[in-house]
Amino acid sequence: MGATPVVPERTVQVQAGPVTLEGTLAVPPNAGGVVLFAHGSGSSRHSPRNRSVAGALQSAGLVTLLIDLLTREEETLDLRTRHLRFDIQMLADRLVGAIDWLAGQAETGSLRVGMFGASTGGGAALVAAAERPDTVGAVVSRGGRPDLAGPALARVAAPTLLLVGSHDYPVIELNQQALAQLHCPKEMVLVPGATHLFEEPGALEEVARLAADWFRRHLAR
Repeated sequence: MGATPVVPERTVQVQAGPVTLEGTLAVPPNAGGVVLFAHGSGSSRHSPRNRSVAGALQSAGLVTLLIDLLTREEETLDLRTRHLRFDIQMLADRLVGAIDWLAGQAETGSLRVGMFGASTGGGAALVAAAERPDTVGAVVSRGGRPDLAGPALARVAAPTLLLVGSHDYPVIELNQQALAQLHCPKEMVLVPGATHLFEEPGALEEVARLAADWFRRHLAR
């Protein structure tokens, strides 16, 4: 699956509390929802895997917004300390800021929001979903760490799909523990033959297919 966007993209400045984050927004015609991506530790909005999934979601008629959760200065610091990427509450606060930003845009203000989180971004996406239950209509976690959402898991109302590689053994157990704490409509799917980064042939395509189905089902008004 290539990373070429199927609809035109543009760079946007997303105000999230005290910081301005750079994002990539793609708006297909007659969109049925908007999906906000939360990248994992050490990644950015340019993640090839997330961009690949975003292209598939655009083909399915969904707006996508990929944002850098850290500013450039913070990214430089985090390369040395590696601590900001695990500050789940800070990352969640920035996702909440992006959810509110989407609500204020003419193109996306009327659309329900889905969250797509990868790795540590899975935990941050679930915390953000718990804090904006009236806006967030669905969550998908890819190889995520939903366990890092902690007590917020019990407050998530949005239907949540946990996608884990069938060979990603430590993360399978962490996802099973998180699944038990979710009280919303929920499902966990093991993607056959996949490891943590879903680099195996066909694995990422299966993630994109499952995510598109989940979002179309739950974001439709």
